[in-house]
Amino acid sequence: MSLLEIKDLHVEVNGKEILSGVNLEIGKGEVHVLLGPNASGKTTLVMTLIGMPFYRVSRGEILFNGINLVDLSIDKRARKGIGFAFQFPPAISGVKLRDIIRLCGGKEPWDPSKGQEETFATDALKKVGLAKNFRDRELNVGFSGGERKRSELAQIFAMNPQLLVLDEPDSGVDIDSLKLIGGQVDSFIKETGGSLLLITHHRHILQYIDADLAHVMCDGKIVVSDHPENILSKIEEQGYCAYVEVCPPALKEEHKKLMPGSEE
Repeated sequence: MSLLEIKDLHVEVNGKEILSGVNLEIGKGEVHVLLGPNASGKTTLVMTLIGMPFYRVSRGEILFNGINLVDLSIDKRARKGIGFAFQFPPAISGVKLRDIIRLCGGKEPWDPSKGQEETFATDALKKVGLAKNFRDRELNVGFSGGERKRSELAQIFAMNPQLLVLDEPDSGVDIDSLKLIGGQVDSFIKETGGSLLLITHHRHILQYIDADLAHVMCDGKIVVSDHPENILSKIEEQGYCAYVEVCPPALKEEHKKLMPGSEE
């Protein structure tokens, strides 16, 4: 049985259909990459998967370990083993990073008055390359882009999810953070036997993560599935429009003019 199976998924936002028949299957221990141009439906798919409000499933199923998640709340989906890292993790004043990490791991917030050293959050932060002093800082307040992504990853690792969903973890990070994030995600998947659904626009992070399959979304559907290298090399050469061949002709012609090597 697959870990995740999405069947004929149709989703509306404010009465407008955004996803129009998505089918996707992820097995245990598998790494899948989700690609596609802007506004193709990638974020809508993962927001629907985790149960964010305002994303209404009008048809289809989301099966996780054989259980249909469509009517379950965000917290119930998380408890069943789905961990999600946002593209832009929020900053929250007054909330200590150490306590969020501990809560994600099913532990009580740390009470320094007991005189015991905090180790759980400290170890999680060390794993993602953040110093010990980060545990006492407010959640993402004053953090750089790379530090936010690392703190988010520490929280997700503490959850130990069966399915890790990452929305553009390579966005806004430097090369050192990219290498660390990619390497730690790859290690987590291999050590835990978990699965990964990764949204990205580039191949850079895939230098550090062994991916099994890539999918291209366009116009609310998955239109191509293949090995990541096969897909990415063609997209980099042709662009999304020419590759998937579903763009309006006028847009496709305009895109061709912008591609390297095209005649002026």
